Amino acid sequence: MTTHKSNHLPLSHLLLALAIVAVWGTNFVVMKNCLSSFPPFLFATLRYVFSLLPMVFFVARPKVSWRNLCLYGLCTGVGQFGVLYYAIESQIPPGLASLVIQTQVFFTIGFAMFFAKERLKLYQAIAVSIALVGLIIIALHTDANTTFLGLSLVVFAGFSWGVANTVSRRAGDINMFSYVVWASAFSIPPLIALTLIFEGGWQQVGSALVNASLAAWIGVFWQSWGNTLFGYAAWAWLLSKHPAALVAPAPLLVPIFGMGASAYYLGEPLPGWKLLAAGLVITGLVINLFWPNLREQLYKRNP
Repeated sequence: MTTHKSNHLPLSHLLLALAIVAVWGTNFVVMKNCLSSFPPFLFATLRYVFSLLPMVFFVARPKVSWRNLCLYGLCTGVGQFGVLYYAIESQIPPGLASLVIQTQVFFTIGFAMFFAKERLKLYQAIAVSIALVGLIIIALHTDANTTFLGLSLVVFAGFSWGVANTVSRRAGDINMFSYVVWASAFSIPPLIALTLIFEGGWQQVGSALVNASLAAWIGVFWQSWGNTLFGYAAWAWLLSKHPAALVAPAPLLVPIFGMGASAYYLGEPLPGWKLLAAGLVITGLVINLFWPNLREQLYKRNP
């Protein structure tokens, strides 16, 4: 696998990462709105149906094993988004979920240390520790809107995201757009099964599809094309080019967009503890992303 050896992200790659997290962050409002029309597992099924179709007929299967594609599809489709949609429907506000799912950072870096033997630098350990304090603050503030089950489910979604990140990195230097498209095929069957088991039979599914609003359908296509085909293909590409510890914390910016959009469009409250937690998480991100550049600049001025 070809890996970029630089200790910092080139500007173009940094801008791409910012575009990805902006899409992902504001998407939490879209999720909540769509869940008023579609039950969570059906919603996830539709997301991956339209991530697969019609693009699978236009892009060649990537040169990677079926096992790798299957594992990535299961982790993102079922473990990450199927579970995340279920949690957001009734167990946790979307803005807060956008913050909690960033536990993926710890899982992604941990897996990279274990499997790829990447070393965690001191500044990265400090950054992760600060962010972890923010997540602990959230765990101490469960209430009627944020249940312990909701927190646990979103942490599990973060774990699944971390596994998916690790799997995509092991795919190597391939066409990541094609990779995400073909992996979507493995998300669909288990999501259909979960839909039929937990959300009623085909009649209920048909009723939800017929009665869904135009806005909900637009949200489905935004999930499929904006978030999956653009967001996750570009994200997998970045992970294939850089060390996981450098790239993985970038989505810690997602809560800025997620919490901001949820407060503006959904009226989700932003009490002091939530802002403190978000501030700690974002501080960890800033340290992780910008400390290498700052240290390099300081060294040039004072060699």
